[in-house]
Amino acid sequence: MKCRLAAPVDRLALLCIDLQEEHRQDPRYLVEGFDAVLARVAALQVAARAHGVAVMHAQYVVDRAAEDLPPFHPLSSDGRSAFSDRDSPLSGLCPETRPDGAEAVLTKSAASMFAAGLDERLRRAGIEWVMITGVWTEACVDATVKDAVARGYRVILVKDACGSASGAMHQTAVLNLANRLYGGAVVDTARAIRLLAGQTADGWMVQGSVPLRFTYDNAAALYDAL
Repeated sequence: MKCRLAAPVDRLALLCIDLQEEHRQDPRYLVEGFDAVLARVAALQVAARAHGVAVMHAQYVVDRAAEDLPPFHPLSSDGRSAFSDRDSPLSGLCPETRPDGAEAVLTKSAASMFAAGLDERLRRAGIEWVMITGVWTEACVDATVKDAVARGYRVILVKDACGSASGAMHQTAVLNLANRLYGGAVVDTARAIRLLAGQTADGWMVQGSVPLRFTYDNAAALYDAL
């Protein structure tokens, strides 16, 4: 259900997950509407910086020679990682949303941003709320949201500032997260910008147990109503 929401800007961080060139240039890993996602994240970054909200970035980089490379990790025919390879220029962050000044960039080789020491950084900065954006919704965004909730952070998921390979993949991933986003909320970019300015905004907050019983037929409508 929709509830009035406010987040203290001095205890809030904006997380920007894996906004890398491969998602608009590599035919295997294109994100649907990626340029629009980048534009929304850029607008959120502007608002965050204007109001003193910490901005943190994640970059997925795989070193095929690393000892901790997971079993069965997909490789290209030349032995390089099939995605986010350390030596690929497409693993670089997109210029529209790249870090400004001394903003932290956490390099990771696993789905969750918490795999790159995020928890320690947030605790040290006194952060209690995290606003989450990025790609892919059902993978790295999902893992980061779930890890944040498990660690006691209040999560604001900006639904239209995330993306995946298709609208269906993205929308159902958001609905799955919304069903279990205890202590947090789902908002769109316009409402997120209000929150970054220290204002109140309506956010969809879960009540009860798994209230969004979506089907192939109603998933898009339920997503739009969040």
